[in-house]
Amino acid sequence: METLVDLSRLQFAITAMYHFIFVPLTLGMTWLLVIMETIYVITGKPIYKDMTKFWGKLFGINFAIGVTTGLTMEFQFGTNWAYYSHYVGDIFGVPLAIEGLMAFFLESTFIGMFFFAWDRVSKKQHLLFTVLVAIGSNLSALWILVANGWMQDSAGTVFNPITMRMELSSFFAVLFSPVAQAKFFHTTCAGYVTASVFVLGISSFYLLRKQDLPFARRSFKISALFGLFSSIAVIIMGDQSGLYVYHAQPSKLVAIEGIWNTEQAPVSWSVIAWPDREKHENLFDVRVPYVGSLILNHNFTDPVKGANEIIAENKDKIVKGQQVLLQLEQFRKNPQDTSLVAEIKANSEYLGYGLLLKKYTENVANATPQMIDQAAEDTVPNSWPLYYSFRLMAAIGASFFLLFALASWYSFGNRDAYERKNWLLKWALWWIPTPWIACWAGWFVAEYGRQPWTIFGILPTYLSTSSLSSGELIFSLTGFFLIYTLLLIVELWLMFKYARLGPSSLGTGKYHFETRGK
Repeated sequence: METLVDLSRLQFAITAMYHFIFVPLTLGMTWLLVIMETIYVITGKPIYKDMTKFWGKLFGINFAIGVTTGLTMEFQFGTNWAYYSHYVGDIFGVPLAIEGLMAFFLESTFIGMFFFAWDRVSKKQHLLFTVLVAIGSNLSALWILVANGWMQDSAGTVFNPITMRMELSSFFAVLFSPVAQAKFFHTTCAGYVTASVFVLGISSFYLLRKQDLPFARRSFKISALFGLFSSIAVIIMGDQSGLYVYHAQPSKLVAIEGIWNTEQAPVSWSVIAWPDREKHENLFDVRVPYVGSLILNHNFTDPVKGANEIIAENKDKIVKGQQVLLQLEQFRKNPQDTSLVAEIKANSEYLGYGLLLKKYTENVANATPQMIDQAAEDTVPNSWPLYYSFRLMAAIGASFFLLFALASWYSFGNRDAYERKNWLLKWALWWIPTPWIACWAGWFVAEYGRQPWTIFGILPTYLSTSSLSSGELIFSLTGFFLIYTLLLIVELWLMFKYARLGPSSLGTGKYHFETRGK
């Protein structure tokens, strides 16, 4: 059974990570296109129209392959995660259905208008299409992240003992969950940073080669300033996301920070350590006084619970959940006992913790103290992968702020000084892959840190899968990996091809590769 769960998780992780290569760039490029085209409409200068068209071409390549890789994502809930779909489909399906409408009826429609309506409508009308593309892509992301945010913090839902399923009690509680909203803004701003680094890096490539300088200068400045504001927003929303993790998922927080025992305020912050899950301690730990209180819970009076205390609390929840499961068994034998229904509903918050025992015994009534201890231990994920993934993400995020700050300072405050700063241009060029590394690290922290839950505190991952064989999963996993790798190769080939050509690929007859022989 564990092999089946691991293969199902691996398949979803691979397809999600491949798909997430394309999503951040799409989210950010749309708003950069809006900015460039707005300047074109205001100034009437053709170069800004060319900028919109050229960067729009790279955006279009990325969007097309991103849609292709995303098609399988939602279907996997029905193929590999059948019990998950059955148990929470009434809730999870709502934002996914709305996202489908947003993506295919709004975003895709106006993307077609963006590419094919340049000479058919006025400048302002075309700008409106571009704005709607940006709004559509970000609304599409909103609903996906609302669904994912609900998996992190299951607001607006109740358990129904009669149907044996989770049901939606408040759509607006799901939509406006602080966890979901913070996740949305943090993720979309990360996409804005990704696109800014992408445009800044390619523009730096042109500047280093002295190629299409007026085009490159304008693209560099726009991406530098947009990236600066976006990187600040990422830091602010990342801080808010961390604060919500502190309240909603303390087990994730202690794993990220390597906190084993409750620490009294003011709490220090671990800069670098090596958490040891077996010993429940850090083998070494370099800490900065007071900073932990500032970062983790924003005050200098409250303590921060450690993993050991959280495990002990969850052990009590598992025992209570065990009793709820036994009551459910009694109710299934006697559905007329309404008093039992009321008691089950009153204690349904512990039901998911009781389900953790299903990993060790089918009949939870037979669960031994050792099984309960192990299930409680499982509620805190392995610390060191989360510890270092988070710090990798945070370090790269800080580097973005520094890069954009310097690029903005030299390009706006010192006129053309940035063109003489080869070190800055090379930094921007070689830094192009790093936003994806940071995005992947952040995704890993969010999803691996939720384990052992598919829906935090509600449904364990172990119970969420379909009844498939390992052979079937290996076959589909291999197929997805090969096809997605091929699509990634196509994406990279097209991106490199048109990025090297630059605006010459527009065929206007006025750029580098079109004029150098004249």
